[in-house]
Amino acid sequence: MINFNGTIVAEQANILTQNRGFLYGDAVFETVRVRNGVVLFLEDHYFRLMASMRVVRMEIPMDFTMEYFEEQLLVVAQVNEVSNSARVRITVYRNDGGYYLPKNNTISFLVHATALKDAYYVLDENTYEVDLFKDFYITKQLLSSIKSTNRMLNTTASIYASENGLDNCLLLNDSKNVVEAIQGNVFMLLGSKLITPPVAEGCLNGVMRKQILVLAKKIEGIEVIEEVISPFDLQKADELFVTNVVKGVQPITKYRKKSFQTKIAAQLVAYLNEQIVS
Repeated sequence: MINFNGTIVAEQANILTQNRGFLYGDAVFETVRVRNGVVLFLEDHYFRLMASMRVVRMEIPMDFTMEYFEEQLLVVAQVNEVSNSARVRITVYRNDGGYYLPKNNTISFLVHATALKDAYYVLDENTYEVDLFKDFYITKQLLSSIKSTNRMLNTTASIYASENGLDNCLLLNDSKNVVEAIQGNVFMLLGSKLITPPVAEGCLNGVMRKQILVLAKKIEGIEVIEEVISPFDLQKADELFVTNVVKGVQPITKYRKKSFQTKIAAQLVAYLNEQIVS
């Protein structure tokens, strides 16, 4: 028997009592965008998930191929009738058993899907204000670069942003450098340089980050580099934006007293849409 919300019930009534993803954050996940029955950037998502599972020593089933991965995502989008434009998440967790030390490294997974309004990436030019989140810091280590379900820092930063009337926060690492935003990688245009922090700084190895690093090189006169960004650099920037697979490119229009243009962000959204329909 267990106590669930103040009521004594049979342990079997709550499947979370042994779920390692719930108890220990012993899970990794991928969030993908589906458009017209196609998983965008499928290969990048699949190999990042496989790499994440290897990092945390999960056992990858022999039949967990890229084709199987794709099928599991699409079937959920189809049965929910959202295949035209959807956000689909797969969470892979280590199976029940053990405490900190698991009894085995086999896995199970859960997939769910929700509809997205637009089939294309859309540039949002509304006011989008950010500030620094300084209560907790990201550590410069390999675990920071993968998508585990331990997102307490991001959750707390989201609450902080909401309480302070912000649209997002920029997160810092333990060297007090800017690493990423709450739900995506950050890019900064400084003169002719488009800069994003290296993964070694502790930022997520984002799938959209990878796309932007390639697409931005198509913009004439722009040098694309991975380099440390300090909070002082933000005040000198010409443009700031956040990237993730679901949103694409989200321009930041205001940081403290500084306002920013959205020119490069607009070009990149156009390039993204060209890429997904080609």
